[in-house]
Amino acid sequence: MATIFPSRRVRRTPFSAGVDAAGMSVCTVYNRMILPSVFASEDEDYRHLKSHVQVWDVSCERQVAVRGPDARRLLDMISPRDLDRMAPDQCYYMPAIDRDGGMLNDPVLVKLAEDHYWISVADSDYLHYVLGIADALALDVRVWEPDVSPLAIQGPKADDLMARVFGDEAREIRFFRYKRLAFQDTTFVVARSGYSKQGGFEIYVEGSGYGMPLWDTLMKAGEDLEVRAGCPSTKERVEGGLLSYGNDMTRENTPFECGLGKFVNSPRDYIGKAGLLARAEPVQQIRPVEIGGEIPPITAPWPLLADGRKVGQVTTATRSPDFGVNVSIAMVDRSHWDAGSALEVETPLGMRPAVVKSKFWI
Repeated sequence: MATIFPSRRVRRTPFSAGVDAAGMSVCTVYNRMILPSVFASEDEDYRHLKSHVQVWDVSCERQVAVRGPDARRLLDMISPRDLDRMAPDQCYYMPAIDRDGGMLNDPVLVKLAEDHYWISVADSDYLHYVLGIADALALDVRVWEPDVSPLAIQGPKADDLMARVFGDEAREIRFFRYKRLAFQDTTFVVARSGYSKQGGFEIYVEGSGYGMPLWDTLMKAGEDLEVRAGCPSTKERVEGGLLSYGNDMTRENTPFECGLGKFVNSPRDYIGKAGLLARAEPVQQIRPVEIGGEIPPITAPWPLLADGRKVGQVTTATRSPDFGVNVSIAMVDRSHWDAGSALEVETPLGMRPAVVKSKFWI
């Protein structure tokens, strides 16, 4: 098997020593950082996530820090979401678009103060876009990547583990809200969020030196909870309809096509507003699609066909152990996106029957 050649361009993380010791067997590169993809096996990792608690190294969710007198002005220019009601302890899912309404990223915005925010980004160079706007308009704001590395605690026993390390105050955190909780001689932003439907938290670890002490503390505290190192599960995320930027949506797609229209509500004249609203009635949209027969791993979109005519594409597909079917996320034309529409999928193993579902599986 080929391995990734060591390079400063592909960065290890503050938790890499723990990840290596835990037996990471497959990884990918995300925002120029190592992201674990498999430990024991896809099915075993999936089953453990749904039954116990996992610690995920998601340092690759890099932060774009925005701070200064013009911080809010800059965010209002780049956000199609209205930020007026955002509370001081809140996280907002915020579609990021270009001037034509195409998706540049789908970050989570964390409000630290009225003049200080983190934009927690998916896999793209969004830092450069934000920095370019700030510099071009000479805004009184600093834009940079801070030394902040998220660590996710996911699974049905996440609350128990977090309470052991951070106290019962962790249990009180509401969804997409955060508290600053103490660890050793510092505090971390701890949010109830994460890239799974099993529930859990994301700890924004400020300072790389705290990485392994926190990792080791969590592992020791969760021994009787069957805690393990884990990672985002493609099987579980597709069951739950969690989208992946770069896989299920790209710059070619608008928030409306991705089912994110409810986050387009800013009254301000943000960059891309005219282009986005001109595309407010999508001709295609994300749908859950169940696929029959045997399917291979998907490394490129698979055409969706109706009567031999292309009517969309499957962007992510996998076998669900719990549901016993092939689950997928697809971009489907309006003419065939209704639940129950019978389609075919052109896979590398041949044509497979498919049907549009009314909702995702969990």
